[in-house]
Amino acid sequence: MKGDRVEIVVDTGDDTQTYEVVATRAGRRVEVSTGRGIVEVSEVTRTGTTVRTARFMASRVVALVEHPVDTTGAD
Repeated sequence: MKGDRVEIVVDTGDDTQTYEVVATRAGRRVEVSTGRGIVEVSEVTRTGTTVRTARFMASRVVALVEHPVDTTGAD
């Protein structure tokens, strides 16, 4: 859903760097997959078409935090 985001913290050797992938439009979602030493975070449309992808070496990923959009409707 629009507003979903995934935060990725990566070890850069001397420091860490934080990246964010956000579902930017209505109907899009953020998916995370891991395989063969690679962590892949993608923004995907309703039909499954990938819009953007970020790839990181799994050995360098320190943390991966998923922030789903709040749909409780606290009005």
